[in-house]
Amino acid sequence: MNRKSDKPETRCIHAGNTVDSVTGAVMPAIYTSSTFENEAFGVPREYIYSRGDNPTRAALERCAAELEGGLQAFGCASGMAATAAVLDLLPAGAHVVVPNEVYGGTYRLLTDIRAKSAGIEASFVDFSSPDNIAAACKDNTALVWFESPTNPLLSVLDIQAIADVAHAHGALAAVDNTFATPMNQRPLELGCDIVMHSTTKYFGGHSDVLGGLVIVSDAELGERLSGVIAITGGVAGPFDAYLTFRGIKTMALRMERHQSNALAIAQWLEGHKKVSRVIYPGLSSHPGHELASRQMDQGYGAVVALELNGKQADVAAFMNKLQYFAIAEGLGGVESLVGHPRTMSHSRVPEDQKDTLGLTENLVRLSVGIEHVDDLIGDLDQAL
Repeated sequence: MNRKSDKPETRCIHAGNTVDSVTGAVMPAIYTSSTFENEAFGVPREYIYSRGDNPTRAALERCAAELEGGLQAFGCASGMAATAAVLDLLPAGAHVVVPNEVYGGTYRLLTDIRAKSAGIEASFVDFSSPDNIAAACKDNTALVWFESPTNPLLSVLDIQAIADVAHAHGALAAVDNTFATPMNQRPLELGCDIVMHSTTKYFGGHSDVLGGLVIVSDAELGERLSGVIAITGGVAGPFDAYLTFRGIKTMALRMERHQSNALAIAQWLEGHKKVSRVIYPGLSSHPGHELASRQMDQGYGAVVALELNGKQADVAAFMNKLQYFAIAEGLGGVESLVGHPRTMSHSRVPEDQKDTLGLTENLVRLSVGIEHVDDLIGDLDQAL
């Protein structure tokens, strides 16, 4: 197929030209073989060993690369495996600039695991101004890593401006695009070098598979990543790759419902007397709303954060009373989830930093699913 569409609904179905050229199968087979026979001595086939490459994973990677406007994609065993692969590109003792607001797992990987094993030094700064990032850069700064929107406070960061600062200091710019998905924003097209996804979330979309992706648009960078991932081995298995690929087929449709539900819920919560603050980029009250409207072209994501009028005990009562929103780690599945960032997703962040960042006891994060919006609002209403 040579046709290329700019419509997300069509791209999710056809990106990557993944119809099997031999059998005509419209979905890739699940190739569980760990190794592949050579045609003859010294004449390997396209696939050699599944740690390096696998036909099922390759179909997912071709599709993901096209969705993100990239050249190459690499399917990893989880979002954290994808993040770790990016850090493995850096020399020992490298410096990384990261937002104060960053996923708790990324925070621990940088400050605990890689600080000890590779001497990685991380500076955590306010990314609301590119000047702050520039001021934090050093001679050995090798990477500027960030999320937009951030987790869990949904700050919207200027991707193009941050990429420009990184490049001015000789560093790579990498974006965790999990919350936005390529349905809404494509950071490679805004100047970034690397895009990462936890495909456990919206790519898979059904809370039944772990996975991660790293996508690049530069051939030399792709060659380096390919070598790193093949040697370290944190690759997506064939069945996981298949489930993720299957999830992509409906991602555009799911995101449409996720986001319309999230906006309606955010607007409803803004008028509730028991809610002191609602954080959602789709609201005009959000400080990053204008930037999000320029940068995210199909919607504002499906995560809503809110602060309740009350203490942690009241938060527990609220969360325990919810019926459609399950108390669980994670986000991005068809079902709605509720989490308490301070004690769940960001529990590893030091207590004093939680207060500084605004990870308060009364902060709740909603991952809005695709149920009927009236049922979700009714559930929140009775719990409040």
